[in-house]
Amino acid sequence: MSPASVSPGVVVGLDIGGTSTNATVLDGSGTFLVDELVEIPSRVLEGPAATLSALETALDGVLARTAVPRTAVVAVGLDTPGPASADGVIASRGATNFSQPEWRGFDIRTALAERLRLPVVYTNDANAAALYAHHAHFGADADRRSSVAAIVGTGLGGGVVESGRVVQGAAGMAGELGHVQIPMHGLLAEDQPLPVCNCGFVGDAESVASLTGIVKSLLPYWLTRYPGHPLAVLPIGEAARKVRGLGEAGDELALAVFEQQAAALGRLFTIAANFTDPHAYFLGGGVVEAAPAFREWFLERVRAHTGLRAEQRAVATLELVPDRDMAGARGAAIAARDAAVSAL
Repeated sequence: MSPASVSPGVVVGLDIGGTSTNATVLDGSGTFLVDELVEIPSRVLEGPAATLSALETALDGVLARTAVPRTAVVAVGLDTPGPASADGVIASRGATNFSQPEWRGFDIRTALAERLRLPVVYTNDANAAALYAHHAHFGADADRRSSVAAIVGTGLGGGVVESGRVVQGAAGMAGELGHVQIPMHGLLAEDQPLPVCNCGFVGDAESVASLTGIVKSLLPYWLTRYPGHPLAVLPIGEAARKVRGLGEAGDELALAVFEQQAAALGRLFTIAANFTDPHAYFLGGGVVEAAPAFREWFLERVRAHTGLRAEQRAVATLELVPDRDMAGARGAAIAARDAAVSAL
């Protein structure tokens, strides 16, 4: 990690998902002290009290694994799925994996800080992954570079990093790349209905490049083009979860779905190229977990659909977010480390 942001002590990164909480430790030299996934059940479905208890357990567990006392911790980085405010207040209508009424409007950052008696820095999960990808890729040059990341999952998250820091925006909602509306002409087949996002937008990036997009729009259409396909007899949600595996095996329907997702992501990055002109574009999420050959095929298809000028192609790169499930916790730790440095 960037030597410009070295701090005394250590920071702990905590990444909350729907089923697991991942933890990591970043020391004062910028070295991660664990190089494997360290996770426990997140307990989010049990509500805030159980989740906070699990977070403290995760923190103590990763410190024990690295033989670091809690007294050495100067800050904790926390990330969750959005939507949430820049200060870690869950949206008033809830958030991904935080749908129970007691989560609505819950200030998880403050609650964790009070429980741990430590400063807690909040980042949403896509921004955390984007921040880690940026620092892992650029290393010592991270503070002099910019990047844009798209994280494909149930929805489409994203992050914009400028000079090594996440751009949060006035309301903490910058980098919501999934809700950028993209051109659909030439992306959809002539008889394919316009996709509608859960947010209400027609034709935004998430309406195509997400698991939700597969369930709501892409798979229902392509099943009409491939009558008798084995997925047709399954409930649509179950069928959608099998599409990636079929894509890895070369199934024509699945590859048609992913070609459209690659086109959507390429058009999204094209917009970014003309808006922020970053040094790097990163792609993360489920596709990173795919078999290597399919992963590289998909990345090449995104490259093919990304319209860069010759000058931009000469200096920019398009890469996968590294370290898969560890990226969120590591990005949260970097954000906490940088905040601790700024406070010195």
